[in-house]
Amino acid sequence: MTRRADAAEDDAATPEGRGDPAPDDPSFRLDTQAGHLIRRAHQRNTEIFNAVMGRFSVTPTQFAALVTLLDRGATPQNQLGRLTAMDPATIFGVVGRLMKRGFVRQSPVSQDARLVAVSLTPEGERAARAMRAVAQEVSTRTLEPLSEEEARTFVALLARLG
Repeated sequence: MTRRADAAEDDAATPEGRGDPAPDDPSFRLDTQAGHLIRRAHQRNTEIFNAVMGRFSVTPTQFAALVTLLDRGATPQNQLGRLTAMDPATIFGVVGRLMKRGFVRQSPVSQDARLVAVSLTPEGERAARAMRAVAQEVSTRTLEPLSEEEARTFVALLARLG
């Protein structure tokens, strides 16, 4: 067989041609799949976030926007979305909800009137500082089952995936 024929045969034998197990492979175990484990870890983190940050009545995406603005100051909305890993529609909604709460305001960017800058209001700055003061507890509790070294390694590996 030629190399091309071998590749075609392999592609036909496995999903997406990557050597993945066949759908009826008895060795497949959901509890060893990266996506499933990441989802479970995310659920754990979300529960902890809600317990720790619940008094602020913010979502993780709203929190991310607020502390990013606290750290960076006024930021174009599209850039804020990129910095917080949110698509344009999501950051638009997040900013809108934060504006309704009086935490942020929008203003045109002086160099480019097509851009809108988002900045914290005094109330938003106070809230973001209060949130940031307790936010480390979320990570601490999420990573609690790990040793300090394991936690550092885990966070470094997650950063590489993101």
